Amino acid sequence: MQDNRLPESEFILNADGSVYHLHLKEEHLADTVLIVGDQGRVQQISRHFEKIECRIQNREFVTHTGTYKGKRITALSTGIGADNIDIVVNELDAAINIDAKTRIPKPVRKKLRIVRIGTSGALQADIPVGTPVVSEFGLGFDGLIYYYHYKMDSVEELLTNKINDHLNWNPNLSRPYIAKGSASLINLMAHSMVKGITATATGFYGPQGRRLSLTPSDPGINDRLQSFVFERYRVTNFEMETSALYGLGNLLGHECCTCCMIIANRIRKEFGGDHSKHIEGLIETVLDRLD
Repeated sequence: MQDNRLPESEFILNADGSVYHLHLKEEHLADTVLIVGDQGRVQQISRHFEKIECRIQNREFVTHTGTYKGKRITALSTGIGADNIDIVVNELDAAINIDAKTRIPKPVRKKLRIVRIGTSGALQADIPVGTPVVSEFGLGFDGLIYYYHYKMDSVEELLTNKINDHLNWNPNLSRPYIAKGSASLINLMAHSMVKGITATATGFYGPQGRRLSLTPSDPGINDRLQSFVFERYRVTNFEMETSALYGLGNLLGHECCTCCMIIANRIRKEFGGDHSKHIEGLIETVLDRLD
């Protein structure tokens, strides 16, 4: 008889049966999870809740689960980067879809709705600071999805090939890939938001074409991203998590969507300064549009 139990070294649990990094159990999680990079934004979300069931923190991962207008919602901070998204999405899935006592995957899988609320820099001159953007696709420079068996659909594959042809990409770097978001969540959020392709970088400075003391190896990356157009698709903004979220979400069967507030315009060289009011408005919009 086949043993489907996952080894302790692979499915790592804490003494209380919670998943290793997030310190969460299934009962701590709502079916809708709002993820943010900044720990402080978890409280910014949960202060809208009528009731908070639990508050859990380990490292940069802060979780509040509660109720907003009768809807049970979890707010969770991920920290920055695709590597953290790899931890968060895998452990969220493990918490609900692997039995912590038997270490065996459950026969019936649960699905999460995961909405990322973040900040971002625009890559088009006509997207001003203070504009909310919803990501139809993540354009990944992170390479994370190549560590898994990811089969692109026809649109993802077509856009991946078109963008790679356009970018004339450095062969020493991971090949850019496209991963799509959840159409149902995107349609839920899209009213009054700009839709587009969100580029996911592996860092904030050189990987996004910024120059401080070091010179980026590809200082023209933003110009080439800005000029990409295929049918109705264009690259709207830069951030550091979306492609990994979408790729892993698709593989695991979860619905994922990213909504970012534009706080800088990289083409116009503008930064909006204090963006707290814009972020608060985006949080309220996302909360109210969740059905």
